[in-house]
Amino acid sequence: MNWKRIFRWLKITVLVYCIIGIALFYLQEKFLFHPQTLPGSYVYHFDTPFEEVNVAMNGTDTVNMIKFFPEDSLRKGVVLYYHGNRQNIERYAKFAANFTKNGYEVWMEDYPGFGKSTGERTEKKIYEQALEVQKMATSKYGRDSIIIYGKSLGTGIAAYVASRSDNKKLILETPYYSVPSLFSCYAPIYPTRAMSNYKIPTHEYLADVNYPITIFHGTGDGVIPYRNAARLKKMLKQGDEFITVDKGTHHNLATFDLYTKKLDSLLTLR
Repeated sequence: MNWKRIFRWLKITVLVYCIIGIALFYLQEKFLFHPQTLPGSYVYHFDTPFEEVNVAMNGTDTVNMIKFFPEDSLRKGVVLYYHGNRQNIERYAKFAANFTKNGYEVWMEDYPGFGKSTGERTEKKIYEQALEVQKMATSKYGRDSIIIYGKSLGTGIAAYVASRSDNKKLILETPYYSVPSLFSCYAPIYPTRAMSNYKIPTHEYLADVNYPITIFHGTGDGVIPYRNAARLKKMLKQGDEFITVDKGTHHNLATFDLYTKKLDSLLTLR
């Protein structure tokens, strides 16, 4: 047996492992967030009636938010929509129609560094700003008229807000168990929990939500694997729902009748 050759390949393997691990650690922000910034002078154009709102958190951090309105002046309530990890509100604005057609306002904020929102991005700040939007909603609507909705990255943020406030319902589209567990789906040989700067433990937050939860996830999701989201089933209480969309992907659940009909039924319930 050629021990020198074995030892040489072992050193190469360890070196490659370390190099990839270091790269994953320092590039994790780029893997997790894909923002597109917009100048403050940028003018939004949407088909749905809307209002742009800037919420000053402090001297440096400002949350830019769009309020989408239904055509009918008589409104059932508000959906607080926490979007995914790409671009900004413009990418997700088309989904507001799913709620405005049912008589709900939709409030959609951009995270720090997304769109016109400014300030340093940290997990703590994302939580604080998301919860501030919920507090603003309570000044206009009662708890029975506020729905928390999260999509992709926003599902963990929505779950956090839901766990710390009283609302009508929590709806999650393509959620994840936690950020480290999601990273482990792609890099199972690395200690992802220790390496992850962002934790966003969706499963922990769901355990503290004492009102109805509905989850949608597709079996063909190539971004957040179905098996990762399915772990959340253990956190659901009696009456909550985990709806599996057969062959649904990360980006097309809204094209399935199962999703649209169920969402409509949730929004028409009083």
